[in-house]
Amino acid sequence: MTAKPNTHATFTIGTRGSPLALAQTYETRERLAAAWPELAQPPAGGVDPVEIQVIKTTGDMVLDRPLSEIGGKGLFTRELDEAMLDGRIRIAVHSMKDVPTYLPDGIILPCMLPREDVRDAFICFKAKTIADLPAGSVIGSSSLRRAAQILNRRPDLKVVNFRGNVQTRMRKLQEGVVDATLLAMAGMRRLGLEAHITSPIETTELLPAVAQGAIGITCRADDADALRILAPLNCQDTFDRVTAERAFLTRLDGSCRTPIAALAELDGDRLSFRGLIVSPDGVTVHTTTRSGSRADAAAMGVDAAEELIKAAGPGFFDFMTS
Repeated sequence: MTAKPNTHATFTIGTRGSPLALAQTYETRERLAAAWPELAQPPAGGVDPVEIQVIKTTGDMVLDRPLSEIGGKGLFTRELDEAMLDGRIRIAVHSMKDVPTYLPDGIILPCMLPREDVRDAFICFKAKTIADLPAGSVIGSSSLRRAAQILNRRPDLKVVNFRGNVQTRMRKLQEGVVDATLLAMAGMRRLGLEAHITSPIETTELLPAVAQGAIGITCRADDADALRILAPLNCQDTFDRVTAERAFLTRLDGSCRTPIAALAELDGDRLSFRGLIVSPDGVTVHTTTRSGSRADAAAMGVDAAEELIKAAGPGFFDFMTS
């Protein structure tokens, strides 16, 4: 007999409050209801078995400085972790590219949903692609990865810090604060904003962030009921791909201060991997590729990182702590 979730109490999902975070959480709730009818929406007037609790994170509150200046990736997860550990929420839904490679004691990441489009989206009212932008054009981006790769290909462009949710960035673009911006295709699709995309940027031109397009769900390590509930939601293909990418990032000690990109793709049980590191000014790039069994995903990511560390040589990563 299939075990049923413990439904004696409301199952609470924690999330950030941005439109994209909520869209990802609604998707999670729908998948939970499909897997466990006991967690489906109740009839009118009934008690909802699933509650969504919005928790504001430090990364949401501090918008006037680059993430690299205020602490990096954990800024979007710390308050959710605290809420989980003290019992206010059962699970938390995250954009995987925001999740630190080291989780707090007592919290695990057992589940990833099917991955969306991994590419970056070019959004501009003046040009169709980055290559079409006139020299001196200003691109707004909060991502050092995007900025460094753009400057490597187009050193004649200017990239400025550009934070806020998708809607905020679109408004600033319309106001002419910048000439163009880049956002994740996955986020635009999940928000139903595909019509605003000028063109997708192929991964051969701009390698995506580690885990871009993937949604991850965390829970307490000792919450056996939550683990059982999440099990049917996990997409193993996504999990294996992201495992390779995060292993690469972990070995490089990556954070929001480090221009690092990686993408793992699957063909059956064969996994192919591409990774790169780039100096913040875009001048120096080191790339690598790997191919092997998906069973070796983590080892492949680590090995690729080791190669780039040796290729970069002493001093290349000094900017990470400067």
